[in-house]
Order: sequence, then structure tokens, then C-alpha cells
Amino acid sequence: MHSIEEKRVYGDREGAITAYVASAFGVVRVRVAGDTVGEFGLCERCEARGVATTDESVAIATDEDVRVAPLEDGDGGEESFAETGFGPAVAVGADGGELLAASPDGRVARRPAGATEWTTLTDETVASVRAIDGDLVGTEDGVYRIHDGGLDHAGLTDVRDVSAAGVPLAATAEGLYKLGNGWMAIREGPFDAVSADPRSEQGTLTRAHAVASEEVYGYAGDDKWDALPDASEPIVDVGYGETVYAVTEDGTFLAAAEDGWRPHPIGVRDVTGLAVR
Repeated sequence: MHSIEEKRVYGDREGAITAYVASAFGVVRVRVAGDTVGEFGLCERCEARGVATTDESVAIATDEDVRVAPLEDGDGGEESFAETGFGPAVAVGADGGELLAASPDGRVARRPAGATEWTTLTDETVASVRAIDGDLVGTEDGVYRIHDGGLDHAGLTDVRDVSAAGVPLAATAEGLYKLGNGWMAIREGPFDAVSADPRSEQGTLTRAHAVASEEVYGYAGDDKWDALPDASEPIVDVGYGETVYAVTEDGTFLAAAEDGWRPHPIGVRDVTGLAVR
């Protein structure tokens, strides 16, 4: 794995941010500035099922536990991941400064900023949690919303991914949906992933993307979603900084440029998620 052990450095760039890529091999820390990828390297060796960031930490879901590390200040320091006592996890997400996680048996719990203990949201379990974002939990049985410290079923079925920023979105086996006066269909057909810029104001979308098999759609305003250039490999997840970033299942980090996606192999496979600080 020389491509991942050998770090690439592009010097100090104003506006550089950090992206974390979760994979079956571990978590890769990628430094990016605009559409330029600089230093990257493995920061935690594990089988990561998902990754999420708050303002203060990065968290990963693994078969053993949810591991959390404080975020660095961009000074080139290394993250130090510690176990949290949650137990085996299939998904992890963030709602503001709060971490959320789900276990293989359907337990969903929260860990507020500064806390050391997890609090289970409900005595009931939910079937096959697949994604957590903000106050949304995507499951085989549909979308659940976190409300008053509990979980309320909010509709749909066979949900594969959710996005809470701006306008709630859900990628399902039947189509792409947004939450308005109930769930409203945007596009038909199976969708695998959906993301929106976390800086979107409530009730609006600035940037958002959805993945359907090998097709990627970008939000173009007024409920229009346009097909984007082919990424050559299936995209797993999308994140946002100065530009749009994505990662493929086979471990290619993508940065959107004027001439399309700029690919950067980062040396891992079986990618499961992307979080951009």
C-alpha cells in the first residue's frame, strides 16, 4: 500500500481543509484545497463502516466500537482515536455537536458534546439502520426522526441514505425524495446515496447530490437535478468545501473542477463513507 503510506505534501495552502474517507482497510485523512489534493495518509487502521465529524471530533463506526478523535487545527498533527463504549456499530452521524450511532441490533443512541456516556433514544429497536445525518435515521423500514429524545417513524421504506441539511432528503430503493408536505418524489428509480451542503439554510438547498447506480445528479435549483459527468467508478459519498468532493467504492478521491471530476487514488478499497471537516 505504498500510495497510502507515502504522504504527499503540497505545502501550506490557504483554505485547506480535511476530508476523512472510511474503508474496510481503515480511515484515510486527506488534505485538500479547492480541487487540489495534497497530503494524505492512513490515520486509523480498522474496518470502518462509516465516518462523521462534529466541530470538535471525528467519529468512526467499527465492528468493535465507535471510535472518536479530537479534530486537529490543520497543523499537520495526527488524530488519536479512542473507544467510547458504544459497542459494535453499523452507522455513525452528527447533529450539531452531538454524535449519534446505531448498533447491528437496531439500538440508536446519542452522545452530546463533552459527554462520555451514550444515551439510548428508545427502548424499541429499528430494523437495519443504514445511515444517520442530523436528526434523520435511514433504515430498512423507512426514515426515523429524532424528536424529544426519542425516535418517530417519518415514512418511506427501504431507505439507503439520508441528508438533513437545508431540506431533508432520502435516497430509497424506489426513488429520491424530499420532505415538504410529506415526502415528495424528486426522481424515480433506485438511489444509493444523497448529500447536501451542511451550510444550507433551513428550507433551502445550495449544493446537493444524489447517486443512482453509476449516475450522479446535482441540484440545479427550482427542484431540478441535472446529471453530472461520469466519474468512471461508482460514487459512495459526496462532501463539500470550496468545491465538491466525492469518493468511489474503489478508493478514488474526486474533486470537482471546471472540466469535470479530478481523480486522486488514495490506496484503499471497499470505501463506505466520506466526511469533510
